[in-house]
Amino acid sequence: MKLMTGNSNLPLARAIADYVELPLTNASVRRFADEEVFVEVHENVRGEDVFLIQSTSYPCNDNLMELLIMIDALKRASAKRITAVIPYFGYARQDRKPGPRTPISAKLVANLITVAGANRVLSVDLHAGQIQGFFDIPTDNLFGAPVMSADIQARFGDKNIMVVSPDVGGVVRARALAKRLDNAPLAIVDKRRERAGESEVMNIIGDVSGRFCILIDDIVDSAGTLCNAAAALKEAGAEGVAAYVTHGVLSGGAVARVDNSQLTELVITDSILATEGVQGSSRIRQLPIAPLLGEAIKRIADESSVSSLFD
Repeated sequence: MKLMTGNSNLPLARAIADYVELPLTNASVRRFADEEVFVEVHENVRGEDVFLIQSTSYPCNDNLMELLIMIDALKRASAKRITAVIPYFGYARQDRKPGPRTPISAKLVANLITVAGANRVLSVDLHAGQIQGFFDIPTDNLFGAPVMSADIQARFGDKNIMVVSPDVGGVVRARALAKRLDNAPLAIVDKRRERAGESEVMNIIGDVSGRFCILIDDIVDSAGTLCNAAAALKEAGAEGVAAYVTHGVLSGGAVARVDNSQLTELVITDSILATEGVQGSSRIRQLPIAPLLGEAIKRIADESSVSSLFD
């Protein structure tokens, strides 16, 4: 087995390498003068089971091209099996046609990864479960809920917890977390989105008065939804509001929005490399997912059960 990484999230790749007790494969992933991606693997990978770690986060297109070209390099170097380990799968929000003459980009990217030569995909909290079906190769979708529930119990176990979904579409995710938190009660924020990147909270479904609310989501981008939801929950009588989100995209003024919000804290995983703004925020904290991904990689390499990780 060999581990290889691109440039999207080197700290996470090194942490995974430490967990599985293997060094990262010596390879060069650099740019020509015109920004074309060039990859060269400096070790023999013939007949090896290679796990290629690369999030397709900002800059999304550059990191995606790195992933595709690294897969091609490994395929042409005669690797036995190539598993694309994509902690954050970009383009996942474009998983259906929201209107006429629009693409389903998640399916296109799945096709690109498959055609490039990947034999398997390993990801964390895909935006929609059906994206697994976009791939014509085996796909494992890990869940951040076990990592988050352990942190919630350690930090807020003494509080009167209520799990809150920031929209109707995230109810299944919220219910799964609530079940892990000793069947904590569930509430839903009913919101109406007028245009992309903006949201307006309408009302709260459920009694949150006197409760410490845990907002749960898979992606936080502009943070508008979470901040509006936190304000509505506080207005409805919540004791406090913390948000747990798997992928901290946090683009534009999101960090400043979180810092000035009603949120006690925003907890994200390190699936995406933290920016200086995220690192400097007193209200944003990262949870490591290297043990989760490392354990899954070991089980895939050993041909043992991955799903038992969530029992």
